Amino acid sequence: QAQLQESGPGLVSSSQTLSLTCTVSGVSITTSYTGWSWVRQSPGKGLEWMGAMYYDGTTHYSPSLKSRTSISRDTSKNQFSLQLSSVTPEDTAVYYCKTRNWGTQFYDYWGQGTQVTVSY
Repeated sequence: QAQLQESGPGLVSSSQTLSLTCTVSGVSITTSYTGWSWVRQSPGKGLEWMGAMYYDGTTHYSPSLKSRTSISRDTSKNQFSLQLSSVTPEDTAVYYCKTRNWGTQFYDYWGQGTQVTVSY
């Protein structure tokens, strides 16, 4: 049903801001009872939930990343985005966007992921 695709630079310099966009098709990001999340995976940390924006615009973030993370959306483009500031090489990971519906329909879809490397 839903299809998600991450896009953005694959290489970011330390201290800069990492910006990624998730383009969604097949379902509106404002559909009731949906959540739109960013998750990353690295060899050292494994899977790490970063944060989410919900269908009503509410956001929640991982406590460990809250100070550096911002999730926003553009409903006219059916996109949501991630900004992670002050990056270091420890932020190198595969970044995924995903969605979950817990309402009248139940589903969970992930994008294919995109590799982001933070250089020294």
